[in-house]
Amino acid sequence: MNAFTPPPALSKPFDRRSFLRIGGLGALAIGGTAVLAACSTGSTTAASTAAATAGASVAPGAYGTIALQLSWIKNIEFAGEYYATEKGYYTDAGFTEVTLLAGGGQTGAEETLLSGQSLVGLSGVSITAPSILQGAPLKVIASTYQKNPFCLLSLAEKTPIKTIADLKGKKIGVQSGGNQTTFEGFLAANGLTTADVELVTTQYDIAPLETGAYDAHMSYITNEPILAKKDGFTPVILGFADNGLPFVAETYTVTQDSIDNKRDLLKAFLVAEIKGWTDAVKDPAGSANLAVTKYGVDQKLDVTEQTEEATAQNSLILTADVNKNGLFTMTDELIAENIKSLASMGTVITADQLFDMSLLKEVYAENPELITTFTLPTA
Repeated sequence: MNAFTPPPALSKPFDRRSFLRIGGLGALAIGGTAVLAACSTGSTTAASTAAATAGASVAPGAYGTIALQLSWIKNIEFAGEYYATEKGYYTDAGFTEVTLLAGGGQTGAEETLLSGQSLVGLSGVSITAPSILQGAPLKVIASTYQKNPFCLLSLAEKTPIKTIADLKGKKIGVQSGGNQTTFEGFLAANGLTTADVELVTTQYDIAPLETGAYDAHMSYITNEPILAKKDGFTPVILGFADNGLPFVAETYTVTQDSIDNKRDLLKAFLVAEIKGWTDAVKDPAGSANLAVTKYGVDQKLDVTEQTEEATAQNSLILTADVNKNGLFTMTDELIAENIKSLASMGTVITADQLFDMSLLKEVYAENPELITTFTLPTA
């Protein structure tokens, strides 16, 4: 049976086109394998009783098996989950197993959460916020990335775009749908409109950028710049997060029902995730090895590229605030920036509607040793 009772379905269907995930494997056709609901081997009541006090240890397997819906295919983006599995952090936290459900298809975290197919989903505020406004009883409880990975990639050998001012009059390759909405929000946040640039509808391959079909390509900082460098070009990156449109990504999303009725379970899960990501951040090469040789072996990933992506990914995860408050935390200032950025993209929502960081605060209050001081990436 499911680890929780699914909440009522929405009256309106989600539009997965509202956010197009981009990456080096973005054009890859993902098989439509059916997602099975995770079954709990122990009742929720028994698990709650075992953890009657916050932070209390639980009997092995007390929380049974739960499912975590990933936001994309099993690549380096989920290294923390791989370590949590490999090192037994999930089992130490009281789970028989945490099943990692690959993403990349038409069904995302919000859908699997509402249908009861997953207990936790990795998503993004630009997807979850509109879902909440449609009536979905969801909340974001933590965030892996403190900065979103969106950027404009240009090439030093062609037409480098280093500043916002450089954008005017340039041809910009943008994927249609949600990515265009995000790009238009980026323009709005910087006092520009689509009239200031020439939009060129493109896909995920950077070949048109390399041949000069347009001047910049909407990309992921952790991916396409690495591919461009591999092709012999010098990437020039204009990051959205550092240029007017800061919002988090790879967010942990859950239902309000699970917050209300499975709080100890969620906190135990977060403890395991923090431990897994602590290891992953410290060991990009080891993370890449797990992605390439085990968890993403069917994707035929390149270990060198995945190691570079893991290193780049750390620049999105680690900040001075994370060193002070712990992985996945968000300051009040960062939350406010997210709400402002969402408004620039046309989604008006309040912080209380979207976020509930109280579980994570309790986790660190009860387990202060989980706060790790990392070496921050250099620019």
